[in-house]
Amino acid sequence: MRPDPLRNFRFRVDIAGIAQIGFNEAALAETTTDVIEDRVGTDPTHVMKLSGLTKYGNVTLKFGVTTDSKKLFDWHKAILDGQIQKNRKTVTITVQDETGADKARFVVNRAWPMKYDPSDLNGKGNEVFIETLELCNEGVERVA
Repeated sequence: MRPDPLRNFRFRVDIAGIAQIGFNEAALAETTTDVIEDRVGTDPTHVMKLSGLTKYGNVTLKFGVTTDSKKLFDWHKAILDGQIQKNRKTVTITVQDETGADKARFVVNRAWPMKYDPSDLNGKGNEVFIETLELCNEGVERVA
């Protein structure tokens, strides 16, 4: 029996030191490693490919505004106040199956909010008020 792929709508985000808040979206960005091409004059007529710097993309979290979500704004405010070193946090994103069992886990290391964006307000609309928090980080790894 082959395992079914996990669905992308059952997940949990845990941010160290911040009470759990429900998120509408969590976007994990790609990890890339630069390629350095090198060739010495005595080599064959093709280049060697060496690994360069590895870059971790930003993680984007979207959530509906609640009284609890102010904790995330306060985290961003601490960064604006210059308190980056003591406000780097481990963020864990856990994907669950249909029964709610944890099946895949991604750990975002030394993350901090580099961008906060409240959505627009519209007196004629009826959408949920959504905030976006973009986190830079020093590594994303899949641990389960």
